[in-house]
Amino acid sequence: MKSWSKLVRAALTAAGLCALLVPSFAAASKPPVRSSFDLQVPLAPVPVTVAGVPQLVYELHLANFSDEALTLQRVQVFDERDAPVADVRGEELGRRLGRPGLEANDKERLTIAPGMGGVLYLEVLADKRPVARTLRHRVDYALAGKDGTVAAVVEGARVVVGDTPALVLAPPLRGGPWAAIHDPSWPRGHRRMLYAVNGKARIPGRYAIDWIKLDGEGRNARGDGDRVARWYGHGEDVLAVADGVVAATRDDMPESASIATHPRNALGDATGNYIALDIGGGRYAFYEHLEPGSVRVRIGQRVRSGEVIGALGFTGDSTGPHLHFHVADANSPLGAEGVPYVFGSFEVLGAFPTLERFGDERWQSIASPAAAQRNAERPAPNVVVRFP
Repeated sequence: MKSWSKLVRAALTAAGLCALLVPSFAAASKPPVRSSFDLQVPLAPVPVTVAGVPQLVYELHLANFSDEALTLQRVQVFDERDAPVADVRGEELGRRLGRPGLEANDKERLTIAPGMGGVLYLEVLADKRPVARTLRHRVDYALAGKDGTVAAVVEGARVVVGDTPALVLAPPLRGGPWAAIHDPSWPRGHRRMLYAVNGKARIPGRYAIDWIKLDGEGRNARGDGDRVARWYGHGEDVLAVADGVVAATRDDMPESASIATHPRNALGDATGNYIALDIGGGRYAFYEHLEPGSVRVRIGQRVRSGEVIGALGFTGDSTGPHLHFHVADANSPLGAEGVPYVFGSFEVLGAFPTLERFGDERWQSIASPAAAQRNAERPAPNVVVRFP
């Protein structure tokens, strides 16, 4: 029988061999420490239902804190169960990535230089799965190494999904048909317009919709569409979407008689004539581009849901008479974050698959009349609706 001393020496010898082998193996398999992207989600998403499907609308900010150019290759989003809920790569990654100062078709937009950044616009749909309670992000990227391109990964930006229900609002307009013009994929759409005012970048129009009235054939004007007064929606009553208190108004901007003669406006005048309505809970409903002289309310006045407060017009930064409507978390047209909301009830008449012939052709009718009635939802992009 071997002595204890011999067994101990044998064990120590074996441990020494393992100590020599294990660090070598670990060093070979462990990726090097790199400085790369700072990942941030500035505003936690809150579920909002669109066309029967809950979705999370939010932005992932990426800032390159390294001293090398980094090229994005893939972004994955995982929920609290580590299940993938979004996977963005290839051309889709390029379309969703916003780069301030770069054109949307810039071929180098996925390569982010040292000290530069980008914003990835995400809509995570909870179709056939529960809404995620938390989100975390994995970013695959590449950088130039001594022996060619090196692949690397960074994870972070864990965020807790908000559980506050979206506001349920009354319609801002009567009847219809009204086209709900918005699309998260538009590079210059409201969803992607960041404004850095008062020391912070925000997206006030994250959930904004531009409302344009149509006739039964999809036309937006009677005859000459260049004449503002001929647009069907011009002068239509604008309604309070909830009981509230008037927080701000403007009613001194003139209106062009024609689309062609409409001037460019400074950023501070982009809203045109507008009303901000404090609807409680730190939420403000904004109505923009109102007709001159149509504002019927004053600051501090209490209004009731459905009350007429103004009229649809063509003032400020606008390409035609319409009502811009959004809800935000502060009494500031640009210095506030857009927050989700839904309408209590509306009827979907159809949709425009593209807007190339908008105003000249009729929308495509909804396939299933049974699905026309929608309750407690946000209208889908470019649908045509009728309000009660």
